[in-house]
Amino acid sequence: MLDDHVDTYGSADLGEARAFEARARVRLLAEPPGAPTLDDPLAGHGDHRLSPGLIDPEAALRARAAAVLVPVVDRAEGAALLLTKRAAHLRTHAGQIAFPGGRIDPEDMSVLDAALREAQEEVGLDRGLVRLIGYGDAYLSNSGFHIIPVVALVEPAYRLVINFDEVEEAFEVPLSSLMTPGNHERRMREHRGGVREAWVMQHGERAIWGVTAGIIRSLYERIYA
Repeated sequence: MLDDHVDTYGSADLGEARAFEARARVRLLAEPPGAPTLDDPLAGHGDHRLSPGLIDPEAALRARAAAVLVPVVDRAEGAALLLTKRAAHLRTHAGQIAFPGGRIDPEDMSVLDAALREAQEEVGLDRGLVRLIGYGDAYLSNSGFHIIPVVALVEPAYRLVINFDEVEEAFEVPLSSLMTPGNHERRMREHRGGVREAWVMQHGERAIWGVTAGIIRSLYERIYA
């Protein structure tokens, strides 16, 4: 359980989600992280961290800004993370487990606004049930995105309306399982005719890997490690 991690940043009396929120507010970033810089375009987290050479520095500087919502559901029986499974017909990352999210559009007022918009478009999550906790470290994907995780607490009374053009299903995974480092495996996976190393978190028959697993690992490192 997450209570095993809680110290001066939270208390088991708060409930699992609220204890996580109390600790995360201290450890997460108060403002969204900036884009890659010329000084060190590959600094920080990304697909290249376990597979050096996977991302070219020049490609990193051209990465498009994106935002994902990391929705922590405040359930009495234990905090849970809301995830989606991408539709099988999509051109990229079909069938993979993901956070709600996507590229930041010029019309978006902020990173938070982009993440909330995408969550509403993909699964119908009412932004009125979402409360910002903070921002995780940016994650650089080999698909050309500079992704900012927006960590937020979600009221459990939400009702979803799945957009099946983008998402096959949405489901919850216990946060305690995902924040337990013993459940984080490093595996070799096929990638564009070769192999790459990536984080994998197994939940039943579902394998969370790639960018989603990388972001989960980076959040664990910032909040608990």
